[in-house]
Amino acid sequence: MSFIKGKINSIQTLGTLDGPGIRFIAFLQGCNLRCGCCHNPETWESSGGEEITAEALVQNALKYREYFGSKGGITLSGGEPLMQAEFVKEVFSLCKQKGINTCLDTSGSIINDAVLEALEFTDFVLLDIKYTTDELYREYAGCGIEKPLKFLKILEERKIPYRIRQVIIPTLNDNEENIKALNDLTKNLEFLEKIELLPFKKLCKSKYEDLKIPFRFENISEPDKNIMKQLEERLAR
Repeated sequence: MSFIKGKINSIQTLGTLDGPGIRFIAFLQGCNLRCGCCHNPETWESSGGEEITAEALVQNALKYREYFGSKGGITLSGGEPLMQAEFVKEVFSLCKQKGINTCLDTSGSIINDAVLEALEFTDFVLLDIKYTTDELYREYAGCGIEKPLKFLKILEERKIPYRIRQVIIPTLNDNEENIKALNDLTKNLEFLEKIELLPFKKLCKSKYEDLKIPFRFENISEPDKNIMKQLEERLAR
């Protein structure tokens, strides 16, 4: 039995947007970034959340196994789950023993030995490529672009299938230049399943108000549906 503990903020069962098939999703507590468009600011501080053992989390996920089918399984999201890489590794290791598909939802901004070990038990990755310039990354995410791009290379080297996701934010990356750069960054990648463009949403504004922290993108509008369609049409895949 595993006694390794992690901190989680919340759990969602029977999710369909966070990896292949139907997923059991655990949102881990703590994040190293401070993205202006973040929907889950309540996950930022490592001091929050509730402790749970890897064994208990997997046992909880097993209750929904009959709904997973051949593609579904467990997704660890956040926050940034790789801030708790040893916990991720233990959860995914237990899942592999029980034949449960594993998916990691990450910014790719943390790379160390513990992260590399966790990837050994990872079946699929949702990787955020937030922007296509280092300047925008540093200004609106809190890290440079080099780490996510290195993480992308690691996924290719390890032959781990993945999906790239990017939130489209008016005035920042809702333009053809960004899509061209995204296409250039991802051409000839063998294990990239697809690129998914997600419209910036302001439903999270109330969370910032409740937490009494500023919502940096409060004055940015949600993207026009026609613009989103035009950008998606310009994706190479």
